[in-house]
Amino acid sequence: MKKEILSWVFYILFVVVLTYVIITFVGQRTRVDGRSMMNTLSDGDNLIVEKLSYRFGDPERFDIIVFRPYENEKEYYIKRIIGLPGETVQIDEDGKIYIDGEVLEENYGAETIRSAGRASEPITLGEDEYFVMGDNRNNSKDSRSEDVGNVSRSQIIGRAWVRIWPLSKIGVLKHQ
Repeated sequence: MKKEILSWVFYILFVVVLTYVIITFVGQRTRVDGRSMMNTLSDGDNLIVEKLSYRFGDPERFDIIVFRPYENEKEYYIKRIIGLPGETVQIDEDGKIYIDGEVLEENYGAETIRSAGRASEPITLGEDEYFVMGDNRNNSKDSRSEDVGNVSRSQIIGRAWVRIWPLSKIGVLKHQ
């Protein structure tokens, strides 16, 4: 009897430690709150955020990331990477995004950008900084805002990987 109880305690402890390791280092579930990533993601979508790949490689342009915009907050943002470390980002009066003076060819933004925010002037990213934007460009609080600004690598939690809810939209998210 004592051996069986000890076996159960070990099993429960193993499951708790394994769960902690997975949630901390491999992945976690998160829920989309808002419309800033429409039409790619919808309010209420549930996602698995994969944390492992950024331990071995760098985030890439167009990755959908989850990050903590404010140090002492538990709030997370979900946005798409537009600018990479060392690049200069600017948005002109016509709503075109420029990376190092070249127009960024992309089709994630659903409409013409009405407000360039702080990106109306060139923004040169630091060696560990990213410029992020929501796909719903005119309804997104992102790197164009002084409140969010450039996102440092340390703020990034992981890459949005799989939508698990609603079941009708389940699947791996398109990044490139």
